[in-house]
Amino acid sequence: MTETAPAKPIPVTVLTGYLGAGKTTLLNRILSENHGKKYAVIVNEFGEIGIDNDLIVESDEEIYEMNNGCVCCTVRGDLIRVVEGLMRRPGRFDGIIVETTGLADPVPVAQTFFMDDDVRAKTELDAVVALVDAKHLPLRLKDSREAEDQIAFADVVVVNKTDLVSPEEVARIEDIVRAINPSARIYKTTRSGVDLARVLDQGAFNLERALENDPHFLEHGHDDHVCGPDCDHHHHDHGHDHHHHGHDHDHAHDHGHDHHHGAVSPIHDVTVQSVSLRGGEMNPERFFPWIQKVTQTDGPNILRLKGIIAFKGDAERYVVQGVHMIIEGDHQRPWKEDEKRESRLVFIGRELDREKLEKSFNACLATA
Repeated sequence: MTETAPAKPIPVTVLTGYLGAGKTTLLNRILSENHGKKYAVIVNEFGEIGIDNDLIVESDEEIYEMNNGCVCCTVRGDLIRVVEGLMRRPGRFDGIIVETTGLADPVPVAQTFFMDDDVRAKTELDAVVALVDAKHLPLRLKDSREAEDQIAFADVVVVNKTDLVSPEEVARIEDIVRAINPSARIYKTTRSGVDLARVLDQGAFNLERALENDPHFLEHGHDDHVCGPDCDHHHHDHGHDHHHHGHDHDHAHDHGHDHHHGAVSPIHDVTVQSVSLRGGEMNPERFFPWIQKVTQTDGPNILRLKGIIAFKGDAERYVVQGVHMIIEGDHQRPWKEDEKRESRLVFIGRELDREKLEKSFNACLATA
């Protein structure tokens, strides 16, 4: 008997966005278009999504089977149980899409796919996609931290309903999104008409795959990253290392660091900031206890962290990523001969003490 290769994990997309941002329209497209893929969509309530009954082939209490091969099911309390149930169905899914409620923080949903060993063995968090309503985002940011968290935590941001605002306002919304999350991919659209291939199966959450797709992923916004013709990042004059907006956080900012500072976000309700650290080769005996301590101490304030670390005497790049207090890392690939062996680490969060992070990061340098 020949051994079958282990099944590749099924990519999971977490879809966030406020009520009215266009999630339902996007989910209905996935469930009704002839895209040739078989997706499982997990929603909170069937009622919210308003599935067209004519498209349903078969249904039971929890699962609707659609005529394009996709299925739609509800979360009844336990996401892990629902995912495990989907795994047991005959025929393999091309992907799973999990919708979060309007106000829900995407972090616990994402953490589910880190924490449960069974789910983790069979699935892989592919991307967190946030839909934002171009017309109402400024207002949302004024009255809600969740709206900001959704953008800060996302890998892909779809700016929807761009037809309802002027081109200047669209550019401003894009600037705000960049200020909150410098590394997210941004797509502008109307009626949730984004190309599904740009939202699903992106490999954006997994830092290793994101780096394979875009080797300069962690360098955008730095002066020494010059974009080539294949670089699809939008550049703005944002020092996205330093988004402090007059809130009463005790940050030490203006210390003449060699950071790429620029205009701050035009919206004063943005409380998320990103701190980018870079340095030479690290001493692993100092770095690992340090990153562990930072995530344990500041974990609640850290939405995401991602980095590539060069360790002294190690021929391979080490990739590290984390969500709040959960952190993981692994060797990615050997350093190339023409590559600068440097370490880069990006924190996205609130009330991050930049000076302290810089100092303690530099203390982990092999030369320190």
